[in-house]
Amino acid sequence: MRIFENYESRVRGYIRAFPVIFEKSYGSILTDTMGKEYIDFFAGAGTLNYGHNNDNVSNAMIEYLKSQGVVHGLDMATKAKERFLESLVYGILEPRNLQYKVQFTGPTGTNAVESALKLARMVKGRSNVVAFTNGYHGLSMGSLGVTGNTFYRDEAHISRSNVSFLPFDGYMGPDINTLDLFRKLLNDNSSGLDLPAAVILETIQAEGGVNVARPEWLAELAEICHEWDILLIVDDIQVGNGRSGDYFSFEESGIKPDLVTLSKAIGGGLPLALMLMRPDLDQWKPGEHTGTFRGNNLAFVAAAENFKYWETNDLSEAVKYKGGVMKEELEKIAAKYPELEANVRGRGMIWGLEIPEKGFTSEVSSLCFEKGLVIELAGADDQVLKFLPPLIIDEETLRKGIGIVDEAIGEILEQKEERLKGEFVC
Repeated sequence: MRIFENYESRVRGYIRAFPVIFEKSYGSILTDTMGKEYIDFFAGAGTLNYGHNNDNVSNAMIEYLKSQGVVHGLDMATKAKERFLESLVYGILEPRNLQYKVQFTGPTGTNAVESALKLARMVKGRSNVVAFTNGYHGLSMGSLGVTGNTFYRDEAHISRSNVSFLPFDGYMGPDINTLDLFRKLLNDNSSGLDLPAAVILETIQAEGGVNVARPEWLAELAEICHEWDILLIVDDIQVGNGRSGDYFSFEESGIKPDLVTLSKAIGGGLPLALMLMRPDLDQWKPGEHTGTFRGNNLAFVAAAENFKYWETNDLSEAVKYKGGVMKEELEKIAAKYPELEANVRGRGMIWGLEIPEKGFTSEVSSLCFEKGLVIELAGADDQVLKFLPPLIIDEETLRKGIGIVDEAIGEILEQKEERLKGEFVC
């Protein structure tokens, strides 16, 4: 690991939690240079919904390259982009009765968020945006402005102006409707809340701790936005692309956002980000918002292959079934160790196991890694173990991975008990 320690920036993060050199990957398994295998409950932070080195995707990309297909095309028309748009429109949007224009932004999720914020402010002629507690939308300046975690929000690199934070669903407890506060602020001319151009949110806050907004809360939020002429932006970068069990995470609520940001899994493991917008909102002048790598043709090829998974309901049903397995097994763990006061929450195939004791989840993640499982943390204090396996993981491997977590928790608690006994004897 010396080359990384000596020459890669201190800003590197995941390498510290998972300190090996990975060499191969396939499906839901990572393999390091020593040949040790790890079950992947991280999936590239949700980028690898369809697994590592998906055969269909790899073969399609190889054939495209062998045919001398265009790799870099800015926003020029290419055959790969044509096929991508046809697959997206006819395979994903139209079956869901969604009418959106598509804008290809820069290659990462934060580029899509920046585009959405910029367009919303331009169209509405207002600058204020409402975001939510525990929200995460990226780390470039505009995206960081609507991201809640103070770890990222240093005065040296953030513009705090023109963003108002409100409590997310459940933030004040299960019996309080946080949208009552939003309505009150909008109706009060002296509240200090400038009429927003847009509201931005994740329907399931992934990095924020796997906080799930209820469908009825989302429906009411959409109603408020419509009533006050506020654009509703859904950030579906991590929990879209099938992660919730539906292709879009907002489908269950029945809402139709004005703008949707997508990235991560849509590129099949390659950089790709885009924004969906209501056709009447497409008010850009040609070239007014641009980027060198907004036309990743290999990612178009990969994405078009992955859209085939949604030609039937098979994957959706599989995600919901395996999500049920995850929920059941995690609730068993929470019940098995009542002293942890653990909380289980999630939807589809994103689940969180929250353990309030400071530092406990870090110990669990580290021991799981030793035992052959890659799992990351979420939440403001890293108090949540975030379960984010590839959607295509088989049930046996899924259960094995959850079993490793159970085993790790048991061993850590046993070690703590032994230490306490030793202290008592002394």
